[in-house]
Amino acid sequence: MIKTAQLLGFTLNEVADLLDVGRHRHGRRSDTGLRARARDKLAEVEARLADLIVVRDTLRAAISAGCDDLVTCAGNSCCPLPFVELGERNDVADHC
Repeated sequence: MIKTAQLLGFTLNEVADLLDVGRHRHGRRSDTGLRARARDKLAEVEARLADLIVVRDTLRAAISAGCDDLVTCAGNSCCPLPFVELGERNDVADHC
């Protein structure tokens, strides 16, 4: 059961919480059970998938464009790699 939950993306702490909630069924809030947690995990997975699709498509574009050197590519306006956007994203993350 634990391994299955981990394969579905739940961390060990999340699995422990799910097991604990299952043991205390009386007076349980509806937002703490498996269904609610599965919905939250599904939203996380879908967000990661969306991010991975962008990464995949960008890498495909870089391969098609013949990008072989990051320095040269970064200086080329037709480079499909999002150097500027990634740099801005990292700057924001550094300030958080």
